[in-house]
Amino acid sequence: MKRLPRRPAARTPAELAGAVPDPEFTILIDSRPIPALPGQTIAAALWGAGILSWRTSRVNGVPRGAFCGIGSCFECLATVNGRPNQRACLLPAAPGDEITTQEGDGHGTGLTR
Repeated sequence: MKRLPRRPAARTPAELAGAVPDPEFTILIDSRPIPALPGQTIAAALWGAGILSWRTSRVNGVPRGAFCGIGSCFECLATVNGRPNQRACLLPAAPGDEITTQEGDGHGTGLTR
């Protein structure tokens, strides 16, 4: 009896589904390029690059990043393509997106102390 060659066990969700994801692209955070995958949110791309904070709070300048990940807490606000106060956890990353660290309310008024 001849045995069939063993297939390696699927190890990722993409392998389990037999999916072939589109190639990654680049987005910018404070002019620094980071990779992103199609369908990935901006917050997920930032997390994947090891960036956990991309704004400071309005009241005392404390670093903030994604907290709830579902758009409820508004901790992940970012300036995306020049538009302040975008929820990074809900916004899909697109090739060439430019994210800048947001300070205060994002309108250039600085912090409220």
